[in-house]
Formats: sequence, C-alpha cells, structure tokens
Amino acid sequence: MKLFHSKTFVIAFSILCLTASFFNVSAQSMSGDALRIQFVKDWERAKAYTLEYLNAVPADKYSFRATDSIRTFAQQMLHLASSNIFLMGTAVDKTIPWPGTDHEGKLIPQNKDSVIYYVTRSYDFSIESIRNFDFSKSGELVGPKSIRDTRFAYLLKAFEHQTHHRGQTTIYIRLMGLKPPSEKLF
Repeated sequence: MKLFHSKTFVIAFSILCLTASFFNVSAQSMSGDALRIQFVKDWERAKAYTLEYLNAVPADKYSFRATDSIRTFAQQMLHLASSNIFLMGTAVDKTIPWPGTDHEGKLIPQNKDSVIYYVTRSYDFSIESIRNFDFSKSGELVGPKSIRDTRFAYLLKAFEHQTHHRGQTTIYIRLMGLKPPSEKLF
C-alpha cells in the first residue's frame, strides 16, 4: 500500500512539474508595446464594426426609439461617443474639444452625418490616445472621487462601454426590420 501511494505521488508530482514547465516556457509577459498593439487593434476593429452599424440604419431612422422611455438610435450612439471621450480621456489624462458631454446627445445634432462624425471622432481620439499612452502609468489612480480607479481599469471600461451600447442598438436595428452587421470578434 505504501508503494502504491509513493508511485502515485511521483507520477502526480511529475505531471505537475511538466505542466508547470510547459506554462513557464509558453507563457509570455505583456509589455507596454504589446498591450498598445492589442488595444489599438481591438479599437480599430470596434470602430469599423460601429461604423457598419451606423451605416446599416437609414438617415430617416436615426430618431427611432423602441419605446418612449429609452434613447433614440442617434442618442444611443452619441452616448457611446461622449462616453468614449470621457472614459478614455480619464484613462490618459487628455481632453479634446467636444460639443458637450450630455449623454443624451442633446447638444449635438442628431442627424446621420453628424452622429457618424462624432462617433468616428470619439474612436479616433481613443485610438490616438492609446497609441500615445505610457503603459507604465497603468496603475495610477484617476477619475472623479466617486468612480476612482486605475488608468488601466478606465481603458478596459471604455472598451466595455462602447461594446455594450453598440450591442444595445442591435435590437433597435432588428425592430426597424433591418439586419444588423455580423459579429466581428477578431
């Protein structure tokens, strides 16, 4: 019985060591440059995907709202844009002239051309901000007192937020009788 436990232990320990050495050899750390490349790639993909959503909706449907208590399609996309500016700007400590931070988009014309312009501008700002971000500052705390977090957390929240609101507009597009763009995960 003692021999069985010894052999079992040796086999289990050997498997554990081999597994650990495999992960040590195959795992790579992410440098600031590698993070930058990945973030830029994902934000460029997100921008292209969001533009497909914006172009899928005819100009006369930008005022569509599924029910009275929610944003119109234009307002939803302008909320996405102004939040890109706020969240990314907080992450990188940078601002740009913006016609207002009203999350309902009331300060920005809500026609198709204007919405596409401001959404595109918010993605360009985000991409450029990441290209110039010093990833060694990722752990610094930033933001208003009530929502203070690390710069890196704000980078992640910015991406999550735009994804969330673009996804919400899928339902708008379907309710308009249109087909939303196909997913672009990679």
